[in-house]
This record gives sequence, structure tokens and C-alpha cells, in this order.
Amino acid sequence: MEVLEEASDIADLPDAVSTPPLRGEVEFADVSFAYRANVPVLRSLNLHVAPGSCVAIVGASGVGKSTLVSLILRLYDPDEGCVMLDGCDMREYKIESVRSQISTVRQDTTLFATSIQENIRYGNPEATEDDIRRCAELARAHHFISEFPEGYETIVGEQGVTLSRGQRQRIAIARAALREAPLLLLDEPTTGLDEINELAVTEVLNDLARHGRGPQFW
Repeated sequence: MEVLEEASDIADLPDAVSTPPLRGEVEFADVSFAYRANVPVLRSLNLHVAPGSCVAIVGASGVGKSTLVSLILRLYDPDEGCVMLDGCDMREYKIESVRSQISTVRQDTTLFATSIQENIRYGNPEATEDDIRRCAELARAHHFISEFPEGYETIVGEQGVTLSRGQRQRIAIARAALREAPLLLLDEPTTGLDEINELAVTEVLNDLARHGRGPQFW
């Protein structure tokens, strides 16, 4: 409870406003960042991504790939420079309004000990059952879900322990699709998958990107 009640170091500025509907333009302008003093992860990074683009960030472990995702989600603020969305410093916007327009699929999928339907609906609490099924079909998850005796009402274990890794990733993709967000962030979502599942998940992610409205970051 102490951890949950701890105030975040990243907070809305007093004059922050809600984010308007984003087109999906992202820019890193002279961004430098370090988790520890004098140990920079990013130095004067400049990167411009136009709406509708698909950008892959490639590099060895520890070079800052996941840090880029964290900065776009504003889990951290840059030490120098700024991250801009549609030409505006994202610090001008309320944090939750920014995150509400971003979908993520990460290496470690977070699933809860509840039904598959509720795990997908977490992406959009207002979604209907038809919305959930449509996104499950896009994620190519509908077939295996339908094979369970309880279908979408099947209860999965904590962290989805009763599902295979490939199945968990498909549910995470369906959840991301349900948000219909203009920004899609992918943080090594195929790591740890066998060759067949890696290919299948990659194809699904490409389908998801084609159905989106903004850039896709790998």
C-alpha cells in the first residue's frame, strides 16, 4: 500500500490541458536522459516520425530502446530537450490524456486472474462484446478462445499462466486494438516466442498497424 500511495515524480503541470485527438506525429528534440547521474542512456537524440509511419529501433540491450517507449508514455521526463506530440511539448498535456491515446504491446504481457473477455476489455472499459470479438478476430485469438468450454468467459490464471505465451500475446494485441489509439508502441513483443509463434504474432501486429491511425514503433 505504501508503494501504491507514493506520489509519482512525474506530475501534470499546473496549466496542463487535455490532449486533443492526436494525428500521431512524434518528435524527440535534442533529448538527453539518464536513470543515474553521469550515466546517460540518450544523448542529444533527434528523431522525427510522421503520422502513419512504421519505425523500428534496433540495437543491443541497454542502448535505450525501451527508454524511448517510456519517454513517449511519459513515465519519465527528459533531462534535456523535449518529446513532442503533433508539434507540442507533451508536458503541456495532462498525462492521462496522453496515455489514453497510446496502445502498447510489451515483451511481458500483463494479464489478470479474470475472464479473457475482461482482460481484453481492459483496453477500453466501454467496449461491447461485439467490439471485443472483432478485436480478438483481428488478433487471430478468436479461434483458440472459442475452443475453450467457457469461451470468452474462461478464467485465466494470474499473468495468464494457463495460456501459452503466443496466446497471451494475442490477447494483449486484441486489447491494444480495442483502444483504437493513434500511437502503437511495441517493446520487443515477440521475444521468447518460438519461430512459428513469432511469425504469427508479427503478422498480427502488422495487421494491427494497418488498422491504426498513427505511427507504429518497434
